[in-house]
Amino acid sequence: MIIIGEKINGSIPSVAEAISKRDADFIKARAQAQEKAGATYIDCCASVPEAEEVETLHWMIDCIQEVTDLPISVDSPSPDVLAEAYKFCKKPGIFNSVSGEGKKIDTIFPILAQPENKGWQVIALLSDDTGIPKCAADRLKVFEKIMAKAKEYGIAPNRIHIDPLVEMLCTSENGIETNVEVIQTVRAQYPSIHITAAVSNISFNLPVRKLINYGFLVLAMNAGLDSAIMDPTNRDMLGLVYSTEALLGLDDYCMEYIGAYREGLIGPVK
Repeated sequence: MIIIGEKINGSIPSVAEAISKRDADFIKARAQAQEKAGATYIDCCASVPEAEEVETLHWMIDCIQEVTDLPISVDSPSPDVLAEAYKFCKKPGIFNSVSGEGKKIDTIFPILAQPENKGWQVIALLSDDTGIPKCAADRLKVFEKIMAKAKEYGIAPNRIHIDPLVEMLCTSENGIETNVEVIQTVRAQYPSIHITAAVSNISFNLPVRKLINYGFLVLAMNAGLDSAIMDPTNRDMLGLVYSTEALLGLDDYCMEYIGAYREGLIGPVK
């Protein structure tokens, strides 16, 4: 499982405070904790006004890169910000994100197509100018358009993380069914593509959110999810990732599961 650590995001109050105070030690500590917990990427999201975003992301990315060599998921809703901020990264990471909305794809895909950026990947949301499609069939239409653009720009499927868009369970009539259908269809059509999700979105406004998150993670992985935007320092969630991979036959002889236990990534809190 590709784990995109979610803990350096300005939408989190404590992170927003650290950003406003330029508390580099706070940002660095969060980056180090996620690396130690086994993250694959560190997501970096400023959540500040767009006029301040490039400068803020530059500072945040520099803080992260001072303490970890993990690649960064540069996170902004603005393609223009992404097109500038990725330049601050010392190694290829992930553009987070594009969608079928506006000029996002035609801003970011040409950058991905440049030979010097062949190591970069991208998260692609299945939404467009109409918003988030309500049914799986319409989300898959957006997916088809995204993949047509990827082919046009010569971007291989294994550089793309498709986000089927996880919505709140308590306000969605058929959200789980929609997500499972989208994930299964995308996986069947493109075996080498990545499929990601912000797992905790499913449980907004519900009590004991972690139980809903855990259940959804297993369902989504069974459908074909191989990437997740999540908190890697949550040992129970991380343990669920390793155990589910083993149960799905994705971990030969449970060696990854055993290795994670021996390294102290999963198991009882010490």
